[in-house]
Amino acid sequence: MGVNKDIYYREMVIGDIPSVVEIEKESFATPWTAEIFEHEMTGNDYAHYVVAIVEEEVIGHCGMWIVLDECHITNVAVRKHMRGNGIGEALMKEAITLCREKEVRLMTLEVRMSNITAQNLYRKLGFQDGGIRKNYYTDDHEDGLVMWVEFK
Repeated sequence: MGVNKDIYYREMVIGDIPSVVEIEKESFATPWTAEIFEHEMTGNDYAHYVVAIVEEEVIGHCGMWIVLDECHITNVAVRKHMRGNGIGEALMKEAITLCREKEVRLMTLEVRMSNITAQNLYRKLGFQDGGIRKNYYTDDHEDGLVMWVEFK
């Protein structure tokens, strides 16, 4: 698979959860479980998720909580074999589009201090550094960099 495949983006549905959980396991030291995603989709009115699809396979996801006019990105991940093809950036752009439609004025997220690749992507999309959350990540106590972007 590569960038020459047709990739499309849509709202996540319950049936996507097993694939999303696999992507979480490939991507994070403390991945979210199927139960967490199910609760997000059925019990959290603030939660919104977008998935990237190629050949009917979920290859990435982006989650966010939209509360009033603010959005907090909860997770962004792409299948390991599909990374480097601009899918993470496209997922973030889908999230930004959704936020603009919902008249969100501020989007924020946390990213590991060591994840320079993600930080560079977020800066490319207009995010700026907002501060540091000490010991933010529970698995290894790495600090989290808070980043944010304000929409005009």
